[in-house]
Amino acid sequence: MTLFLARRLAVLGLTLLLASMAVFAVLELLPGNAAQLMLGATASPEAIAALESRLGLDQPALTRYAHWAAGLLQGRTGISHFYDTPSSELIAERLAVSLPLAVIAMAITTMVALGVGVYAASRHRRLGDVGVMAVSQLGLSIPNFWLAILLILLFAVKLQWVSAGGFPGWREEDGGGLGAGLAALLLPAIALAAVQAAILARVTRSAVLEAMREDYVRTARAKGLSRRAVLWRHVLRNAMIPVLTVMGLQFANLLTGTIVVENVFVLPGIGRLVFQAIANRDLPLVRDVVMLLAAAVVIVNFVVDLLYALVDPRLRVRG
Repeated sequence: MTLFLARRLAVLGLTLLLASMAVFAVLELLPGNAAQLMLGATASPEAIAALESRLGLDQPALTRYAHWAAGLLQGRTGISHFYDTPSSELIAERLAVSLPLAVIAMAITTMVALGVGVYAASRHRRLGDVGVMAVSQLGLSIPNFWLAILLILLFAVKLQWVSAGGFPGWREEDGGGLGAGLAALLLPAIALAAVQAAILARVTRSAVLEAMREDYVRTARAKGLSRRAVLWRHVLRNAMIPVLTVMGLQFANLLTGTIVVENVFVLPGIGRLVFQAIANRDLPLVRDVVMLLAAAVVIVNFVVDLLYALVDPRLRVRG
């Protein structure tokens, strides 16, 4: 296990290094002068020169990359040109909304998809299976922004159970609190989870059906184990590799792809921060946020690799 973990950590470090180079290089390759791009076409040469000096744009690219990468390793990011604040503070503030939102959406996705997927597989080609496949197809067909609007109309406008949007914050002294914050994230989480649950339910159903055809399942049934025990103790465990793969991709997608839903519910999350940074031509903030999202995807995949090894010990030997 130690060798397996060391190899995965080495791959993690190398991937983060390459990702940082790619993120830095993409912004360097933008046509024109970066300072003029941020200030606009009417900026004076003095203002452009001052911004270049302030952001270090007058230094060689390799020097700026080394400074930026070293800062990231020490927990320091660049300064947002638009907000005049360290990017790390803005990102931390927005992650306090986006991360709980992604976790809640992933929890809903997992609970619904695993239960429904196993249920459909256990009733293969019967009414329950057909019904689950039809509902999952419907879930795949509904855009999450349209579902978000429907949820607002039903639960906020018609029933008035929750607010139509906004986020009150996690601190009670600011008018929010844990309960109010979770209530504000519930509808966005459902809107995000609907499509992901439909996808994961289909993957779970297929993986369970394939595992149910294995010899060890027939052996377990021959020993007298109930159908439920065989499904949950033996089949699901061996069907988890493809399920974990999709779950890892989905969590990364939930964390990085919430721009539309956050805008519909007016949530101050990381998705809205990216949108605003691009609209404001705040390139230092765009670079730091993109690097954070790339690192989140890489780290989630690293965690999924570790879960593979826990589910199937043979993978530790193969490396």
